[in-house]
Amino acid sequence: MGTEHSKNEGRSSMVFLRKGPKLPAWEDALLSGKEPKSLLKRGLRYVSLSLIMKGMTSTPDFLWGLPEVQKLNLSRNQLVVIPPSLGKLDRLVVLNLGGNCLKCLPKEIGLLRNLKVLFANMNCLKEVPSELSLCRKLEVLSLSHNYISQLPLSFTDLTSLRKLNLSNNCFVQIPLCIFALRSLDFLHLGSNRLESIAESVQYLVNLQIFIVENNNIRTLPRSLCFITTLELLNVDYNAIQTLPDDLYLLRRLPRIAWNPMDKGLHIAHNPLSRPLPEVVEGGLDVLFNYLREKKEHN
Repeated sequence: MGTEHSKNEGRSSMVFLRKGPKLPAWEDALLSGKEPKSLLKRGLRYVSLSLIMKGMTSTPDFLWGLPEVQKLNLSRNQLVVIPPSLGKLDRLVVLNLGGNCLKCLPKEIGLLRNLKVLFANMNCLKEVPSELSLCRKLEVLSLSHNYISQLPLSFTDLTSLRKLNLSNNCFVQIPLCIFALRSLDFLHLGSNRLESIAESVQYLVNLQIFIVENNNIRTLPRSLCFITTLELLNVDYNAIQTLPDDLYLLRRLPRIAWNPMDKGLHIAHNPLSRPLPEVVEGGLDVLFNYLREKKEHN
């Protein structure tokens, strides 16, 4: 009897020792009785964690105890806020917050000094924290489909940024800080409220893809013609009536393009003054020859 009693006592103490802090029911279901670290996937390049489409309305607390995670996908949930604890994941290289209900990003995002890729598209953001500019390694940033109308001036510090998507927002003009981002090769500002493109656009000397479709742009600046690296220029669905004579300098544009994915000059659905519509129908070479001859005669 004494032996049996001591066995039972030992079992109950073991159960007690194994028992950790009680998790909320939905977090417990997310883990399915596993250790949080078991959700991590160790690939060739990154230690990653994917919590995509889990119906989450808040981030699980166990997440902030996984500092080794480098690639984190929290997209397509119903997250309303990302807590300051995000700053604990300072090894993050890729962070996907797209498709949530976020109204702001925590200033602690600036602690993610290794971050190279950030997706915060399809949220409810009205502004971006200036602390994001502390992520000096950032190369890819998508803030599309939000309600942003301006960017912090400190964005000039994001000198490694190569791809920037600001489409489907509320920009009336291109933020001045963008013209300091000399490494940009992709810039998407489609579906905003732009009325013009500043002459300063010429400072984006490495730009290859420039999309400003579906805005209210009336003219293209002459300086745009000096970005000779351009391979895709999309100005579809604007209010453009004339084209700058020096447009023929953009020799890397291969064709007049109609498919949104094709490289070339996208100029459809603009009220071009005659004879430009007929000239455009003839193709890019015909258009460039027309503009070159026009310039020579002026």
